[in-house]
Amino acid sequence: MKKHLFFIVFFCSISLFSQKYFTRSGNTNFKASVEAFEPVEATNNSTTVILKTDTGDIAAQLFINAFQFKVALMQEHFNENYMESNKFPKATFRGKLNDFDFKNSNNKKEYKLTGTLTVRGVKKEIETTAKVSLEDGKIKLMSNFVVEPQDFKINIPSIVRKKIADKINVTLNYELVEKK
Repeated sequence: MKKHLFFIVFFCSISLFSQKYFTRSGNTNFKASVEAFEPVEATNNSTTVILKTDTGDIAAQLFINAFQFKVALMQEHFNENYMESNKFPKATFRGKLNDFDFKNSNNKKEYKLTGTLTVRGVKKEIETTAKVSLEDGKIKLMSNFVVEPQDFKINIPSIVRKKIADKINVTLNYELVEKK
């Protein structure tokens, strides 16, 4: 009987300490604009993100064709020519908020965010910072980092090369709720 009670207490304590927060409506933006040309930017409002509060482990996934552009033709070229979203439909990130302390999330705090970004089947290590806070029972996570098209074997034709930035600014803005 004592053995069974021990296992019940053990598993209950594990579930208490391994809270998960998630969203299916995370906002991921990118900007690859060059001055004097039409803005090259898009937003994806359906990024799925899961954060384990006990470890700081974080995973995110988005569908490439969910990026919305202001110009429909730009969106079509992005999906068909550059990202080949039929062949590579998803981008993923698996990483960690280093030294994440859920108890101190009531204050906005910066954490080092490291992990692997996979786009078009190509993996790249990312290291940046993320601002994290706990507000009204929701974890808010904001971050940004820079990638280059060649990091993911994205070929930009020379005819439009000067209209697209060499460095792409990616911005993350996620509001995560407790997964029950």
